[in-house]
Amino acid sequence: MSRSADPDPPDDQQSEAGLRADAERNRVRILAAARRLFAGQGLGVSMACVAREAGVGKATLSRRFASREELINAVFADRMDAYAAATARALADPDPWRGFTGFIETVCAMQAADRGFADVLARSFPSAKALEARRAEAYEGFLEIIARAQAGGHLRDDFTAEDLVILLMANAGVVAATAEAAPDAWRRLVGQMLRAYATPGTPLPPLTPPPSGTAVYRAMLRISRPAPGSGT
Repeated sequence: MSRSADPDPPDDQQSEAGLRADAERNRVRILAAARRLFAGQGLGVSMACVAREAGVGKATLSRRFASREELINAVFADRMDAYAAATARALADPDPWRGFTGFIETVCAMQAADRGFADVLARSFPSAKALEARRAEAYEGFLEIIARAQAGGHLRDDFTAEDLVILLMANAGVVAATAEAAPDAWRRLVGQMLRAYATPGTPLPPLTPPPSGTAVYRAMLRISRPAPGSGT
């Protein structure tokens, strides 16, 4: 992919409107580059790699996004909106257990589709205010999803919101390890966990077959290799 030169010229060479246009173009390019890299490699990608992918200098990247968390906040704003929307859909489902399982499957599928988002849901970013506000909104909705499913008798009484956090952490690890060797392995994890969360006799969707032994071995080998572009 070709990379154009960093187009942030000195102030005396462009009008104020031209500078604003260049700044906005740089911002769009940086966001697009960060989305590509984060989606494919996770949040371990360095800021220097993002700058190179965007075709801008590190100074330009720093002017547009003063910190990694600021960049993450901008890149994943739409995905956090989708996360909150999944909560609303689950609450609107007249079947509380279906709403619960549908939410779990939807959010874990979002993680599988975007390794960066898998990392976002498994971590906290105190400085990313908008992102954390959406997470808090979804969390409050999930508490209600839990209460409805437990009241319906299909979700175990000892299930808590922290169990979702643990599942998202585990799913992020599975997605990162098996994305190439066994891309559907996360479905097996989710299916098994839903069985663990359900009360006896609760209807459950079919369980996805496990990955082959060869695929699991390839995934284990991948874990031992450093991710490309990782670093600070």
